[in-house]
Amino acid sequence: MQLPFTHEQFYGVFQEYNQALWPAPLLLTGLAVAAIVFVLRPHRWSGIAISSVLAMLWIWLALAYHLAFFTEINPLAYVFSAMSLLGGLAFLWHGVVRRRLRFAWVGGGRAFAGALLIVFALVVYPLWSWLAGYAYPSMPTFGLPCPTTIFTIGILAFMIPGYPRSPLLMPVLWCVVGTQAAIFLGVPQDMGLIIAGAVGVVLMIKAKQSMIPDRA
Repeated sequence: MQLPFTHEQFYGVFQEYNQALWPAPLLLTGLAVAAIVFVLRPHRWSGIAISSVLAMLWIWLALAYHLAFFTEINPLAYVFSAMSLLGGLAFLWHGVVRRRLRFAWVGGGRAFAGALLIVFALVVYPLWSWLAGYAYPSMPTFGLPCPTTIFTIGILAFMIPGYPRSPLLMPVLWCVVGTQAAIFLGVPQDMGLIIAGAVGVVLMIKAKQSMIPDRA
């Protein structure tokens, strides 16, 4: 498969993004940590807070990365921007407006998979990038598509059963799209998307929308 950009152009976009929008990566990481705290110490409004964080991350992807930067080297970035925007709106609709997304640490296999993905996205992914020779600002930081997708599915692994499937759709689709970077551009840390995608598919299969009634 022939990509419309080179390896150098791909990482050049990361550099432009990080230099132009610093300290956004730190702020977005702070939001991610806040979402983790809300999972570990749930309150009545934790589902709204976590859903708001996920919505902000995906809307940020749509506008601040894909639309503002990635379109410079890839025409498909307009499609990716629309996908990310729809993903963010899904979190707003189901988690904030309809309040159908609830989260809690429940233990077991799902919790282990979720924790593994979260640690990979926030700790292992940037460390791996650095060890591969990509120092800041040329490295993919949190808030960019692949680590954000892995983190998102990690958080969604803590959803209380009865959740809708649609919030999982765009993250799982991006796992398919983003894996191309691992294969065709030699970004081995993006192989984490394969595991994240598998977890996301399992979560979609187990979703039962009828268990949580709609709220006005």
